[in-house]
Amino acid sequence: MGVMSLQDDIIKQKLSKNNGGFKILNFAKFTDDMYTKLSSDHPIDLTRYQVINNYMGRVGLINSGGPFGENDLQQAVVTAVINKRAGGMGLISGRRAFQKPMKEGVQLLNAIQDVYLCKEISLA
Repeated sequence: MGVMSLQDDIIKQKLSKNNGGFKILNFAKFTDDMYTKLSSDHPIDLTRYQVINNYMGRVGLINSGGPFGENDLQQAVVTAVINKRAGGMGLISGRRAFQKPMKEGVQLLNAIQDVYLCKEISLA
């Protein structure tokens, strides 16, 4: 489960890596069916549930780009695809882009933009 903050009607959250948020937090009403019959451990499903929990998408979801280090370009593109296919609206790129040489940072930002502009990548 990721860290969440609300600012300016946008939820910023790390990409989910496990299933069972309400159960783990003992928060709100839930049924075990939410985590068995109605969900899966697929990252698009987990992210979709983050969108649903943001007032059915009325509050936009922007995922963190994940850990910084190896394969930053690949990790950013994968996270952007997951976020877009789940109904999210963006990706925080931060140090992935801005703590790199200018050429690499611009390449990374352009790759993320390409994901969100690509009509072939649609809701799952």
